Amino acid sequence: MRAVIDACVLYPSVMRQIVLGVAQAGLMTPIWSDRLLGEWVRTAARHGGPADEALAQGDVAALGLAFPAARIMPDPALQARLWLPDSGDVHVLATAITARADKIVTLNLRDFPRAELSAHGIAAIHPDALLYALWIEQPRILGDVVAGVHARAEHLSGAVLPQRALLKRARLPRLAKALG
Repeated sequence: MRAVIDACVLYPSVMRQIVLGVAQAGLMTPIWSDRLLGEWVRTAARHGGPADEALAQGDVAALGLAFPAARIMPDPALQARLWLPDSGDVHVLATAITARADKIVTLNLRDFPRAELSAHGIAAIHPDALLYALWIEQPRILGDVVAGVHARAEHLSGAVLPQRALLKRARLPRLAKALG
């Protein structure tokens, strides 16, 4: 599966780490554009200030090394022909079309109407639904990815963090219940 990862999935660190962990495990091929990566960095700066912005820029550089084929430049002429309810998301659809993606992984499903996407053979999916479906297919791999992200979160926080609560805060309630 080839999936464009929307910026709203890249910013929250736990969600991003799980989605990218699944990609590193070979269960999906991630795709993004410079604009999506830039949105992630700007969101990090807006919510966490210069320190979070610097961390996001470092993560963007690391992603370039880990997934060198993930960065796609959508055609501006294609973008001009597309429509979505939020015109700011047209570049996401253009990136998906250019990359021949199957999915757009996003928290903003309403911004990606099924009729507009299906005409291009693309579907939008919430990260929780995607990860739950992958857990059904590959429970051991998903469990290992989540366990690694959970351990890292506990290490960084210096506190015990219940896995289910961590996943729920990361807006992954179905995955949290499945791994419960």
